[in-house]
Amino acid sequence: MPTAVLTDRERTAVQAYLRLLHTVRAAFDGPPGQGRPPVVPPSVLAEAEQALAEAGLTGNEEEFFRLLKDWCPAEP
Repeated sequence: MPTAVLTDRERTAVQAYLRLLHTVRAAFDGPPGQGRPPVVPPSVLAEAEQALAEAGLTGNEEEFFRLLKDWCPAEP
């Protein structure tokens, strides 16, 4: 299996995406019947969008998800 060596910007984009993913999961995993927070706080979404743009991955989802899979293959 090839090992992906991410640039700093690619790593930042992957980390921002994972924070976004965990934020969404936390919103849906809350106790039933309680009010849910906004699924994606604007600051978390903005961070992910900016990191993707700075890594040159905006509009290149296939490449981004390949990097994500290579860097974090066991994400539950």
